[in-house]
Amino acid sequence: MSADFWAGYLSGAIGIIIGNPLDLLKTRIQAGSLRSTPASALVAPSDAQRPPLSRWTSLLRGAAAPILGYGALNALLFVTYNRSLALLSSSTPGGDHEASEQPSLAVIWTAGAIGGLATFVVSAPTELVKCRAQVSSPPKSSLLVAKELWSRGGVRGMYLGGGITSVRDAVGYGFYFWSYELSKRYMYSAFPVDKNQTQEAVNVLLCGGLAGVVTWATIFPLDVIKTRLQTHDFLLPSPLGTSRQPLLSPAPEPTKPVTPSALSIARSAYANEGIGVFFRGLGVCSARAFVVNAVQWAVYEWTMTRVFGIKGGVASG
Repeated sequence: MSADFWAGYLSGAIGIIIGNPLDLLKTRIQAGSLRSTPASALVAPSDAQRPPLSRWTSLLRGAAAPILGYGALNALLFVTYNRSLALLSSSTPGGDHEASEQPSLAVIWTAGAIGGLATFVVSAPTELVKCRAQVSSPPKSSLLVAKELWSRGGVRGMYLGGGITSVRDAVGYGFYFWSYELSKRYMYSAFPVDKNQTQEAVNVLLCGGLAGVVTWATIFPLDVIKTRLQTHDFLLPSPLGTSRQPLLSPAPEPTKPVTPSALSIARSAYANEGIGVFFRGLGVCSARAFVVNAVQWAVYEWTMTRVFGIKGGVASG
């Protein structure tokens, strides 16, 4: 369990550092905050007036929360996944699960879904703070965003969009482990390692990257809804000449603004922007997913094998 935790934590933190610039762009596209923004201001409105160091650091906007939170999330994910996989494998017909036996893909998906659901306690507030920090204008730090959310709603305020986040994570991580194991079995049979460390590294990188792309392709509409729900009060007004209606009707004063439901967000987005809105940013997300998850799985497998001496990573024992 300690090996799962630290290997998962390290791989998660490194993945966030590598993927945050593209994640920043993905979030802004999903939230609609790029709809009326010129291409020269994609990173930040005032980047043209900022020194180079400031422009580079702006690419890490919103990264503090996921670096701290996603490391813990990944650790919790892998611990829960491996424990669930061992339990489900031992309870399947046939009794004892030997390390040499491969669990079925259905068992792997279920264990991944359980692992994803378990991450809700960390992923919901982490995603909320990250998304709001990424679309805030003027820029706000993750700490400031977290303080504002806490002052407005306490613990409950930190879990805005928690329901849709938990569904996204359960479905997504089910396909995450399923697709990684499926591609890994194919790669290792088609391109045997035979103590060739270079081939092994290539296999892991390709399988990890493919798992990331497959995962996001299956849950991207849910992620769009989640992002829009968590940033509903940050959306830019509609461009002139369009008939797009706001997601929320202005709340009468002094009534507290009403938080929309995930269903109302989905209905409004579809009515105003069509089915394409649920796939806007998928290209950017797929590119990010391949790179981040290739590196993440490589770091995880390397840590488990080289640091803890556990051969085979996840799913195989």
